Amino acid sequence: MTDNTPAPQVWPTLRARDARALIRFLVDVVGFEETAVYGDGDVVDHAQLSWPLGGGIMLGSDREGEWRLPPGTFGAYVVVDDPDALYERVTAAGADILRKPSDTDYGSREFGLRDPEGNLWSFGTYRGEPRANNVS
Repeated sequence: MTDNTPAPQVWPTLRARDARALIRFLVDVVGFEETAVYGDGDVVDHAQLSWPLGGGIMLGSDREGEWRLPPGTFGAYVVVDDPDALYERVTAAGADILRKPSDTDYGSREFGLRDPEGNLWSFGTYRGEPRANNVS
């Protein structure tokens, strides 16, 4: 990150059958920022996508090994300032909408979609509860 925002210390990660296409969807349609992509040809060894409001994800091409996450098994909640505007953008791009924007009983406005790999994403205004000051 190039600003003074602290780098996240927890990184959700996922694998993709077509990592480059998933990166394009998440950047061009959803609004993530492409921070780093390493790999050759169709293979992505590592990618970091940053979310404009903070945090981000890491992803790579599906491959065998000790860190095997089957494609399409990831789910995440992402904080957005204007879920209705994002919903309009992803809908116009043909995204697979699972849940239209609605208000929740915990004060969020949110919607859900499935990305081209089958991963589930929920976007909403809920920023979580404040942490206690005495976290150890």
